Amino acid sequence: MGNPGLRNFNTGHQIFGLSEPISLAGPTKNDVIKTRELEKYLRDAGLYESKQDAVCREEVLGRLDQIVKIWVKSVSRAKGYEQLVESANAMIFTSGSYRLGVHGPGADIDTLCVGPRYTSRDEDFFGALHKILAEIPEVTELHPVPDAYVPVMKFKFNGIPIDLLYARLFLWVIPEDLDLSKESILHNVDEQTVRSLNGCRVTDQVLHLVPNIQNFRTTLRCMRFWAKRRGVYSNVAGFLGGINLALLVARICQLFPNALPNMLVSRFFRVYTQWKWPNPIMLCAIEEGSLRLPVWDPRRNPKDRFHLMPIITPAYPCMNSSYNVSSSTLHIMSDEFQRGSEICMAMEACKADWDTLFEPYPFFEAYNNYLQIDIMAKNAEDLRQWKGWVGSRLRHLILRIEKHTNGVLLCHPHPGEVSDKSRPLHNCYFMGLHRNRGVPVNEGEQFDIRRTIEEFKHYVNTYNVLKPGMDICLTHVKRRNVPSFVFPDGVRPSRPSKVTWGSKRGSGLRGSASDHDQAEKSQVGEAVVFGADSGRKRKQLEDSMDNNPRNSKSSPLSREVHISASSMKFDDSEINCMDGQKSKKPCLESTGNIPCGDKKTNGSVRSNQEANHISVAADILLSRTPENLAARKIMSCPNDVQVPDELQDNIEYRNQVKDYGGDMKGSSLDSSNSKPAVAEEQVICKGTTCSNGGLEELEPAELTAQFLSGTPAPVPKQKPLIRMNFTTLGKAAEKCS
Repeated sequence: MGNPGLRNFNTGHQIFGLSEPISLAGPTKNDVIKTRELEKYLRDAGLYESKQDAVCREEVLGRLDQIVKIWVKSVSRAKGYEQLVESANAMIFTSGSYRLGVHGPGADIDTLCVGPRYTSRDEDFFGALHKILAEIPEVTELHPVPDAYVPVMKFKFNGIPIDLLYARLFLWVIPEDLDLSKESILHNVDEQTVRSLNGCRVTDQVLHLVPNIQNFRTTLRCMRFWAKRRGVYSNVAGFLGGINLALLVARICQLFPNALPNMLVSRFFRVYTQWKWPNPIMLCAIEEGSLRLPVWDPRRNPKDRFHLMPIITPAYPCMNSSYNVSSSTLHIMSDEFQRGSEICMAMEACKADWDTLFEPYPFFEAYNNYLQIDIMAKNAEDLRQWKGWVGSRLRHLILRIEKHTNGVLLCHPHPGEVSDKSRPLHNCYFMGLHRNRGVPVNEGEQFDIRRTIEEFKHYVNTYNVLKPGMDICLTHVKRRNVPSFVFPDGVRPSRPSKVTWGSKRGSGLRGSASDHDQAEKSQVGEAVVFGADSGRKRKQLEDSMDNNPRNSKSSPLSREVHISASSMKFDDSEINCMDGQKSKKPCLESTGNIPCGDKKTNGSVRSNQEANHISVAADILLSRTPENLAARKIMSCPNDVQVPDELQDNIEYRNQVKDYGGDMKGSSLDSSNSKPAVAEEQVICKGTTCSNGGLEELEPAELTAQFLSGTPAPVPKQKPLIRMNFTTLGKAAEKCS
């Protein structure tokens, strides 16, 4: 089903991407069984839409295609191009999850309208077409965003969310057989058109570059579900978006072309746990092209050298799709990759299941301290605009906090807003605050982020359509004061409902009760060091116990990062704001000193126990199979290809950003021959230097950046949406509406 790749004439192996596969091993009987279990799990989770819903989507796309054709003819007539009215044409293409075939029920459809050179974006697309859509009864929640990085018109058509982009080509007539993969369509177009076309061009190229499309789709659907459950699915917040995950999964499919989805999920985590960021993920060589459009290149573009997690799009002009990633979010994703790798290894040892992998991340129970961002407006339309603007700027707040605290204080943004039903014109964003595990901190050190927050408030208030009533308030919140409406059904959980992988990880299968008791005693002791007198010590001890209502066995998360409340120095006005009570005082008038805890607490917020506990993953040794040797070969370029010297000289940003890779363990990328081990040496990490007890850390060849040039693989011609027979679909359409 997949597309044929290039062939290495020395080995005879097919090559998908920049390097030979790590393993050509096929599935075992157990892999087939596990893949079927995974597919059933995804179906039971409701990730596949029904045939009726699929017909509804095609019906909507057909209607939208008819609308833009009517629109472009009216524009031709209005502008005096009478000779072009008959041949005037516009077309609708799809991209994103719908084009990749991994969308689920209720998902939006990323669409692209391609029009001729005389149809302008501002006057005709956001003007005339917007007016036509506004008059259609089936179109609701119409919201144009012309000032976005990629201008978009958002709306719902028969209840189906649509994101409509516009590309104005340098053609008088748009042919019905238009091929978006051709580089010539980028001639004489503006930057907004290039960005708008990029989505369709990238998705088609991804589907062309994977060995097996069906295995790719199932694996990607799985990884999207995992990312959403673990709270790392949001490109805007600095995590992984749909295109980022698609590229990451596609690269794994290239490295293991004969693997089934069950195997690909496991390899996904094992590869990216060991990936040496910021080495880029690339599905094919970066082509310069003939149009001199800017492409991602740290040799020439200084700003590209500071990208922490480059995931490069395969279509010209190649761009970094993950430029939003910050040091904070990279820490979090690295920990999640490590967790996924451990669980997959435990699954191979029959010590975990798919439920464990997809266990939701308890964001509002994971941290001692949070930053709450409240946004308000006078009406629903203003709130929607204001919310979109503030949400897209939150990554700047994360970067400012990292910068102003010298990388010691990190933020974990909650992916998306939450709302209080009792306050209809009010939304909240949350960020967990924690210290960087790799940066030493002086005992009792505090950080005043008031100035940082004030700068951020001033920045967001520069919104060019700021209206009266649009307001923002930022406050520090302790875990016990997080408002109840953020929890399911508005009920704050009293204790974990079940034993989670985090608690298993924290306690460890080999951990003892005395270890837990000692850990809790250690934390209680740390709660005292911030106080200056016995009263403050007592208050801090109470705060510590409040933050740890459960013992250490049942709640390892509560031990991760402790920040004493009395050392915060927030006054009553801010505490009232934290609790959701009304206060006339500004929320940030108090002293916002946020300490990062005692240097003894040097664990990760996502790592649920000290390094003296060994995870279940230690039960499986590294396999020293021929696949290991094959993987190491990818670390070096082929004999006939050399990495440019100037590239290695100029990628100095690797040394400028420290400790964003997380604590890692070596593990084999192909564990088909893995055998359980009696024991494994403890992994000790200090900063970015790790010792794994003599075990070799496998570094896939792909872990080193390769900028290769050559003849690109042919791209399949993209067809427009399927033309629907509305007569035969009449009954289905009635059901949809």
